[in-house]
Order: sequence, then C-alpha cells, then structure tokens
Amino acid sequence: MSTPRTASRSRKTAETSIELSIDIDGSGVSKIDTGVPFFDHMLTLFSKHGLFDLNVKTVGDIEVDSHHTIEDTGIVIGDCIREALGTKEGIRRYGCCYLPMDETLARVVVDLSNRPHLEFRAPAGTASAPNMPFTLVEEFCRAVSSNLRANIHVELLYGRDGHHIAEAIFKGLARALRDACEKDPRVKGIPSTKEAL
Repeated sequence: MSTPRTASRSRKTAETSIELSIDIDGSGVSKIDTGVPFFDHMLTLFSKHGLFDLNVKTVGDIEVDSHHTIEDTGIVIGDCIREALGTKEGIRRYGCCYLPMDETLARVVVDLSNRPHLEFRAPAGTASAPNMPFTLVEEFCRAVSSNLRANIHVELLYGRDGHHIAEAIFKGLARALRDACEKDPRVKGIPSTKEAL
C-alpha cells in the first residue's frame, strides 16, 4: 500500500491566519473559505481539475484588500504540495496544459525541479475579473512557484473576459500540476540524472 501523499499546515501572520490541508491523490473534493468569493471559486476549480482534495480556511485583512489573503494562501498551497510530494520518487515531474475557456486560451507548463521560477506572460492591460485584480492571479502563481519550488510558465495566448482569463489560468495550473505530481510506474527513483530534486 502506498504512503498517502497529504499535508496540512497552519500559518499565522499579522495579516492572515490560514488552516489548510491537501491530498494530492484525491478526487477533487474541496471546502474553501477565504473571505474572497471569486478566489474561493478559483480554488474550488483548482481542486476539482487537479483532483486535489483541498480544505482551506483563510482569515485575512480583506478590509485593506485581498492581496495578502490570495498571496499567503498560495504560499501555504505551495508548501503543502511540496511536503505531500515527499522525495518525488516515481513522479512524472513535468506537466503541461492548454486550457480553453470560451474565447480565452491559456498555456501552463510545470517542472517540479526544486528550482523556483515563475514566467508569467500576459498582455499589458489584461482584463481583471469583476472582483479580483488580474495582478493577483500572477501573485498567487508566484507564491505557489516559490514555495513548491517549481518552475512554472504561464502564458495567456488570448482572451477578453477577465473571469474567463483567471479561470483558464487556475484550471490550467491545476491540470499541469496534476500531471507533474502523478506517479508513473515506468519511472524508477528520482526523475533526474542528478538523482535529486
């Protein structure tokens, strides 16, 4: 029987208080409450399409704005996925997704390399969702990349509607991570010639 790939974490700062747990071999069940309804919607999609069982309770200083809530939740998600992956033995390591959402197309590519880097490309003036600035989509991805220690490339190929754009990126990230985290029975040990990730 394989070891469960789960993790949970509590993180408290002067700006946010977060309780979060994840099972990366789940079925996409989630319970999300961040105080930012659109972000809750995005994390629910992230869980569903990544097949991650995800529980999130974030209390943040949303009277200021939603920046700290979104960034700090991304930090903890990245931390927890990294912990759940353990030694990374047998994983695919790489994941890629082209995600269409009506008029929008996004591409997300992931390498669980232990070298954090986010390449986030979108045209200047890209539309925001009605209740979440587009800049915070990038901040979320950066927080996940830095704390998961993953190389993540996100590119908005085209799109007009801010809701669709954010949704395509969150779903694309979920699917790319799902592929990268999955076990491949043909992979023996660590998927790197360095024999470490």
